[in-house]
Amino acid sequence: MKTYRVAILGCRSRGTAAARAYHAHPRTEVVGLCDLKSDLTEALGREVGNPPRFTDLDEMIRGTGPDLVAIPTGTEFHHDLCLRVLGHGVHIEVEKPICVDLGQADEVLAKARAKGVRVAVHHQGRVGHPMQAILRAIRSGRIGPVRYITASGKGYYGGYGLMNIGTHLLNNIIGLAGHCRGVTALALTAGRPIAPGDVVQSPSGMGTIAGERITATLHFDGGVTANLLQHRLPKVDNTAYGLEVLGHEGRLFWKSGGAWWLPTPHFVPETGEGPWQPLESPAPDSYDAGTKAQVDDYAFVDDYVKALDEGREHACSGAEATHVLEIMMGVFESAAYGRRVDLPQTRRDHPLLRWRAEAGLPPPPSAPRGYTEWLAAEDRRLGRT
Repeated sequence: MKTYRVAILGCRSRGTAAARAYHAHPRTEVVGLCDLKSDLTEALGREVGNPPRFTDLDEMIRGTGPDLVAIPTGTEFHHDLCLRVLGHGVHIEVEKPICVDLGQADEVLAKARAKGVRVAVHHQGRVGHPMQAILRAIRSGRIGPVRYITASGKGYYGGYGLMNIGTHLLNNIIGLAGHCRGVTALALTAGRPIAPGDVVQSPSGMGTIAGERITATLHFDGGVTANLLQHRLPKVDNTAYGLEVLGHEGRLFWKSGGAWWLPTPHFVPETGEGPWQPLESPAPDSYDAGTKAQVDDYAFVDDYVKALDEGREHACSGAEATHVLEIMMGVFESAAYGRRVDLPQTRRDHPLLRWRAEAGLPPPPSAPRGYTEWLAAEDRRLGRT
């Protein structure tokens, strides 16, 4: 049984989570850490077996010979870093979303194909134990055929929430319903439909966005539809985050911490019918709750080990992540142009930049990277105190 050698490129919060999961798994070994800040690699290294530390990724790969490199960095760096790492002919996993636009994502997947290696994107919720419990319940017929899915974010500014939390929700949705065939969306800023001047640069380096409140309807094969809500709320609210699946005979509810079943498709609280029942959602057999590894991050690693063993793609492959990005670009395009967008898309440029250019406007100016500062600047742009 092969032990896969893993190097971590970026040792901030998501890099720490990735390193802990790879360190905890019995089939993976952390063999190198790389970050421009040596204090981060020193602190993390003491947790994960004291592997060599580096400030240059090429030096790390040449010096450690990894099978896989994790790239848990800001989105704006994904394209260049992925291409650079793939050039060494090693497998990668990259933080979500895969890139800021479809053209970049296409280049990453093409490079991986040329090198004969695999790309996975860190949508850990899709392989986590609560979503696996949802899938088992659907396959066993507990709610009958799926007809509708609804999902909501945490209350971030809509366009940012779409690129940040929406990517997880969409990956979960396509894991349940298959690939999306079309998107219809409405995006509002200051209570009105977005205009080209509302196209702005995202915080956290996630590219170009628009819309404080986004409501999207997704169309799938078999008559299945889904709604995705990314609405700015007065404050970020984790209790707003979740996904519900409606079948002909019951309902299921997912959050990152659990899964529940309602054995009736229509629930009216006054009748007292069908209280929600928790679903059993065990962690992977090899998971040790005594480690610092988060269980869903561990499940992501576990699926990558099995995928590499079996010569298959990760459940959260680069192709799946690119389809998620395609849906998000479809949401922006539909909201901008006021029409349904069919998928897959033939145009791979960013629809909001295209829309803004068609209105005679230059690309949006730079904006603060931190979300709090960004939100204050956006409120000032909208004339709010």
